[in-house]
Amino acid sequence: MELKVLKIDGTETGRTVTLNDAIFGIEPNQHVIWLDVKQYLANQRQGTHATKEKSLLSGSTRKLRKQKGGGSARVGSIKNPLFRGGARIFGPQPRDYSFKLNKKVKRLARMSALSVKAKENNIVVLENFDLEAPKTKEYINILQNINLFEKKTLLVLNESNKNIYLSSRNLGKAKVATVYDLNIYDILNAQSLIISESAASKFDEYFKINERK
Repeated sequence: MELKVLKIDGTETGRTVTLNDAIFGIEPNQHVIWLDVKQYLANQRQGTHATKEKSLLSGSTRKLRKQKGGGSARVGSIKNPLFRGGARIFGPQPRDYSFKLNKKVKRLARMSALSVKAKENNIVVLENFDLEAPKTKEYINILQNINLFEKKTLLVLNESNKNIYLSSRNLGKAKVATVYDLNIYDILNAQSLIISESAASKFDEYFKINERK
């Protein structure tokens, strides 16, 4: 897949980059995409929810009234779940929601997500750039120049850049990551994928295409 490289002012540089079809041109596997997204969202859950069952609730354990002869149902302690302020029946308890996925499954899911973006023509290659200081306005100007300011974007860099990251941090629809920090959720959540020119050649290394062959 060959794409034109754009300047930060929105014009063409005259250069092109070739994205590996083994990564950006495969038939997307929707099931593994679902599995990877499910694992990512599960890992975000703290799992610290808790409710008090009878054994955890403080209160007297004395019997409230005699077992029989009162004309109403039998009653045990004041901690009965049927009473106001009583215990919770089968309430949520702290737990770990994370689960394991094989590396090959996660790799296939990421390649499938990238292929989805490629098929939808939602990938833009941008020339390498840097900002002298963290300035949100400058980053906004770049997005406006390539007509992506109104869309959710994910900028993929070759290596971390503090100034670019800080410049985009205040923008709700913009996110920045390196090739090695990509996750399935960010790829799919972005309406457009912006790849820096130097990062385009790092996907083969990230997915270890040569080793698989």
